[in-house]
Amino acid sequence: MTYKAEYIWIDGTEPTAKLRSKTKIMAGSPVAVTELPIWGFDGSSTNQAEGHASDRVLKPVFSCPDPIRGGEHVLVLCEVLNIDGTPHESNTRALLRPLAEQFAAQEPIFGIEQEYTFFDGDRPLGFPVGGFPAAQGGYYCGVGADEIFGREIVEKHLDHCLAAGLGISGINAEVMPGQWEFQVGPLSPLEVSDQLWIARWLLYRTAEDFNVSATLDPKPVKGDWNGAGAHTNFSTKAMREGRHSWAAIITACEALGEGSKPMDHVKNYGAGIDDRLTGLHETAPWDQYKYGVSDRGASVRIPWQVEVDQKGYIEDRRPNANVDPYVVTRLIVDTCCTGLEKAGQV
Repeated sequence: MTYKAEYIWIDGTEPTAKLRSKTKIMAGSPVAVTELPIWGFDGSSTNQAEGHASDRVLKPVFSCPDPIRGGEHVLVLCEVLNIDGTPHESNTRALLRPLAEQFAAQEPIFGIEQEYTFFDGDRPLGFPVGGFPAAQGGYYCGVGADEIFGREIVEKHLDHCLAAGLGISGINAEVMPGQWEFQVGPLSPLEVSDQLWIARWLLYRTAEDFNVSATLDPKPVKGDWNGAGAHTNFSTKAMREGRHSWAAIITACEALGEGSKPMDHVKNYGAGIDDRLTGLHETAPWDQYKYGVSDRGASVRIPWQVEVDQKGYIEDRRPNANVDPYVVTRLIVDTCCTGLEKAGQV
């Protein structure tokens, strides 16, 4: 008996990494991810090595059922290592691991809202050839063939994610035609990041069957059209529970705006962020920081229900759709959890 294991990894393309994958035929029945073998690949073809020393190593770190192939086939997310076993410089997951362990007692969790845009050739799905559709307004969470484009692909992708056992919590049509969103979480930093990368791979692979491409470009259409983000919702145990949760929420918001932190975060929140964070289209300017309740023009939004309950979570609205989830979760955990520690609010 054999089964197919699709080994998936993040390459070294800059400024925005791509997903790569290849199939390994395995003998016997599926095993735990810790028992899956390491594998190799040509790093010179993925911007992760020079041709004269091109071997790189794939180390399985997360696996789930393969909903496209079905049966006992699996998807296997891998970290990229050098041949001496050290993390490759493109391996951002390796940087998140120790920080997630350091602050595990604070129980940080994330929910990431992944926006994306379908393209039919060189135009967004739903855009007429050589022109533009009606202005934004009716597309967000809309219904009807005149306002919604790509729903069949979106529903298939959702089914695939659920069949894979991923922590998908919802989907919706977004503000621009052909633009959609799915949400992953709430999950721990490593879990939400691993599962978002797998969900992205499934998005590309599902759209492929419809001869449509999906892009995480943060500003797929210039002008008066919304960009695509990855709004990142975050909380710790102190923010969710206890008598002083509201104070912990304010501390986290203040920590994100302290000193050089706003720019430290923004410069790592995805390529092309200045095209999207303009102060228009429900964004704050990329070079300014503010937080507020129910304010979608703020860098960080506190949902109105959180203010009412005096506990809950915050939403960092700055990350681009093309952000690396290992990077954004690492930065937020480091900044907010450190701030809460210093304030004695853990």
